[in-house]
Amino acid sequence: MSRSWERKVRKNMSVVNKQRKKQGSGQIVFNAEKSEKIVGRNFIAPILLILFIGMYVVLMQSSTEFKMDTMFWVTVGCYVLLAALFYFRRPYITIGKDYVQTRRMTGDKRVPASAIKAISVQKGYVIIEQQKGANWVFSKLTNRFPTEEIGEKLKQFAQTNGISFQQK
Repeated sequence: MSRSWERKVRKNMSVVNKQRKKQGSGQIVFNAEKSEKIVGRNFIAPILLILFIGMYVVLMQSSTEFKMDTMFWVTVGCYVLLAALFYFRRPYITIGKDYVQTRRMTGDKRVPASAIKAISVQKGYVIIEQQKGANWVFSKLTNRFPTEEIGEKLKQFAQTNGISFQQK
């Protein structure tokens, strides 16, 4: 089979499985990739942006020589849209059979199990230590992640892939 045909089959399997998941049915394709996606909610960055733009508006209103023209209100609107983007673009962690994936500021990042040094779980925090690069920290405080659920899934993941797991 050609690779383009395999990509089409994989894409169609994904679409069908998503539709069946929304309907509450199980996946019909047995070789589909099984993964757990756990989402949080980002609220600190939007609040900081709204406070920043509020401070900007108050300081500019108190200035006598500054004129609030169209460009000023476009800037304010863009900051409000950026805050909405941060709020509605929910952070997530996907735990697959042999990988962990999440969204970082630069886009979606996937780390295979072989590149994970250790997984540490403590109250309110889950830390994935990588062989190379910065640690991934999932926090209940900043991103409203259900850290208990993530800890249980990652414990199974660590046992399956032979990764060091610490629970504090």
